[in-house]
Amino acid sequence: MSALVNVKLFWTVMIPGMKKRVLFLINPVSGIGRQKTIEALIEKEIDEQMLQVEVAYTQYRGHAREISKQAVGKYDVVVAVGGDGTVNEVGSSLIGTDTAMAIIPTGSGNGLARFLEIPLKVNRAVEIINFLNFKKIDTLRMNEYFSLNVAGIGFDAFISHKFADKKKRGPLAYMQLITKEFPHYQSLKYNINIDGKSVSLNAFLISFANSSQYGNNVHIAPGAKIDDGLIDVCVIREFPKYTAPALLISLLDQSLDKGKYDEIKRARRIEITQDKELMGHVDGEPVFLGKKAVIDIQPLSLNVLVPPANYRKNSRLDPFIDLLPSIPGLSLE
Repeated sequence: MSALVNVKLFWTVMIPGMKKRVLFLINPVSGIGRQKTIEALIEKEIDEQMLQVEVAYTQYRGHAREISKQAVGKYDVVVAVGGDGTVNEVGSSLIGTDTAMAIIPTGSGNGLARFLEIPLKVNRAVEIINFLNFKKIDTLRMNEYFSLNVAGIGFDAFISHKFADKKKRGPLAYMQLITKEFPHYQSLKYNINIDGKSVSLNAFLISFANSSQYGNNVHIAPGAKIDDGLIDVCVIREFPKYTAPALLISLLDQSLDKGKYDEIKRARRIEITQDKELMGHVDGEPVFLGKKAVIDIQPLSLNVLVPPANYRKNSRLDPFIDLLPSIPGLSLE
């Protein structure tokens, strides 16, 4: 059965000369519920004189990837309506194609959306699609997986595997899990080769950053650029647990690269080996990597829709939107 069988057509007649077809791909269970008002906002905010819009809903993990692959060549833009996992599924399926990705952030972290300054208010994120302002960005490949934002090995990957089994979502649930697991987590020894230079060390985590942040303005690579053809490799070495508050502060105030136990290098290719299976994540989604992980850059391989330079909205952490559950009937405009 085709993955596109449930597509809902909003406008079937296009203005002569207009060619852009836009597919909104909605994850109905992502994040904290902001996706629930999306159809009404599409009808309100999208300029129907410019765009032909269709809507489809994902039904299971991996469904967004299936639909996005089928959309290549049929649509000019696929809009990922969901969290970081949905964005990864959609974007990784469009790498190297002429079909662009747009993001309506309705997840709990929204790392790539924040970095690209896409508004967190859903109606404004929908509105910017009308501008059709495109930007080419790099992507990362880690073994057979792709990352648009941040991939990693170590504690963040360990947490992503644990969090995947949790029913409760959102930043608070994520922080509760970190608080529970951090005291017991042991750094592991890794063999690391960065652009031909090798070292063995005990690391708390090793992150491969395309943008600067995980999400919620927690910055793992403060100087990262998404279109420079380089990966920001952040190594947090084994450190005394009592220094954790300083680490947290550095993640929030974008000073991680100045830490005593932290080092950031820029590279095009990284190899990580270990005696046992490596546990990793791509944009927060858990993956298993075998005993060797190869990470390399895919320069300017994905076209994304971003706000025009003169359209900038606040993307700071808003506790009433980001941390509280969705309230039925509450307008998010």
